[in-house]
Amino acid sequence: MRAYVIIDIDVFDPLAYEEYKKAGAPTILAHGGKPLVRGGKTEVLEGNWQPKRMVMLEFKGMEEAKLWWNSAEYTKAKKLRHKAAQANVILVEGL
Repeated sequence: MRAYVIIDIDVFDPLAYEEYKKAGAPTILAHGGKPLVRGGKTEVLEGNWQPKRMVMLEFKGMEEAKLWWNSAEYTKAKKLRHKAAQANVILVEGL
């Protein structure tokens, strides 16, 4: 069953965030992930959530997504993201 990593990112250092993107993006593909959404326009249809920058990644399953999330390569990239942005991240099982 497919799994999706959904990230709402509030970037406070755009230059440092660019370094994160360069380091993080290749790790997604290396672990079989597929970017579906990456920073496009958002529009709130209901509720109070005001997302900043949305990212949505698809993986073959939850285990594959967790292997990517906990990989040495992405752990290094996450450290760059933590210096450039604050994020809310969820993993959800899909269809």
